[in-house]
Amino acid sequence: MRIISHSAKPAAHLYISILCFSLILICADTAQAQNTVAPPEGIVYPWLSDLSKIQSLQSTIAVPVGHERVPVRNGSFAHWLRNLPLKPGKPRVYLYNGKLKDRQDVHEAVVEIDTGNRDLQQCADAIIRLRAEYLFSIKKFYAIHFNFTSGDIASWNSWQAGERPKVKGNIVTWKKKAQADSTYRNFRRYLNIVFSYAGSYSLSREMEPVPKINRMEIGDVFIEGGFPGHAVIVVDMAVHQESGGQIFLLAQSYMPAQDIHILVNSGDMALSPWYRVDFGKRLRTPEWTFTPDHLMRFRNINGG
Repeated sequence: MRIISHSAKPAAHLYISILCFSLILICADTAQAQNTVAPPEGIVYPWLSDLSKIQSLQSTIAVPVGHERVPVRNGSFAHWLRNLPLKPGKPRVYLYNGKLKDRQDVHEAVVEIDTGNRDLQQCADAIIRLRAEYLFSIKKFYAIHFNFTSGDIASWNSWQAGERPKVKGNIVTWKKKAQADSTYRNFRRYLNIVFSYAGSYSLSREMEPVPKINRMEIGDVFIEGGFPGHAVIVVDMAVHQESGGQIFLLAQSYMPAQDIHILVNSGDMALSPWYRVDFGKRLRTPEWTFTPDHLMRFRNINGG
């Protein structure tokens, strides 16, 4: 047996320390590189002009050990949501007026998207925003339409052609009042009108129920329509490679209007921010509790 002299031990320890430190640096550099991966080339987020320095959701939020992300089609709503741009690190969530959200313990990450300076982009409105932005990004303008609480349809094609709604009680009439304008700036004006007259109640009535929870897809929405109600959207999913068990991520805005953020799973911090599809009778999110029958889906999910 070789005996290491006392003078050799410090040198050996120093070598090991240097090696470990080098490995830590390599891992840190790798993690940083993964966290700065921009959304895939060709994907568009209309409110952003430069995606080169933006980190995407899927490059930032890893799947738990033993899981892999479910396959999605390039160009689909699921693919678009999975690659949502995120703000660096874990920033605080702000309200539309620049004030901090009271609770800063409900989010894992914050989506890089504006909230506006009015109390409009709340829970269901944020989902409408994401859905409309996706359709705008793939130029399926005819598919951009949402219902007001009255049940009347507000379409982007009508708005961009210069028509404007006149709301009197529960009666809505549309008349030509402006020049045709298909710019993104006008699109945002259209969305603000939708946010003003739509909400969880109207959105829930224009979606279709998902018959079984195990048929969940990215882009589905847990929504309880009401006054108030609440809604959160499934922005990613993964599956366990052996058991086949599925998990998902959720995003929300809330009241008052605030940054769209990825929710933590406060009921299972070991799995957080992921949630199990087989959550049982109650899906408990930090600020609302849903049931399986609250899961709904946009008709023609990819805007067809």
